[in-house]
Amino acid sequence: MPITASPEVLDFLARRRSASALTLTSPGPEAGELDVLLRLASRVPDHGKLTPWRMIVLEPAAKTEFAARLEALALGRNDAKAAAKLAKLKTPPMGVAVISRPRPSEIPEWEQLLSSAVVCANLLYAATAMGYGANWITDWYAYDPEAMTILGLEAGERVAGYVLIGTAKEPPLERDRPDWTGLVSRWSA
Repeated sequence: MPITASPEVLDFLARRRSASALTLTSPGPEAGELDVLLRLASRVPDHGKLTPWRMIVLEPAAKTEFAARLEALALGRNDAKAAAKLAKLKTPPMGVAVISRPRPSEIPEWEQLLSSAVVCANLLYAATAMGYGANWITDWYAYDPEAMTILGLEAGERVAGYVLIGTAKEPPLERDRPDWTGLVSRWSA
């Protein structure tokens, strides 16, 4: 497949913004749309072709049950703050947990972790390009061992992120962006 210029993609990237998870409502992607999003999410750089990641789809009913179990975990610990943080997970109609699962290989683990991060980014971009609001989040339940067990993670797996998807009730706000010119240097001998 030849490489061709795509000014539309450049324009999209210049305007891309994450929608607040708390503004995402129904409808979310339909089954066919979700298949497209997951296929596009998987088109990432993957040194060694290891597929060092997987995705867990949290459809509406399953996401509600998952959030309820996390809430019970938090409240069982008398942690109301952690329970309140679940609003970002509860509000959107759909979510996808991207799971990093590095493989034994000569390919450094760091590169494998980066590949799973790009899955999150591709899913976020694809959902936005499809006209949905999307947000890539992590919170305590991305790192907590008991929460990871509830999600069904295996030994050595970690949550790279939850990508939450729905229809944005309001346009995503622009935020301050870094002055990229101060973040770039040029190597010279």
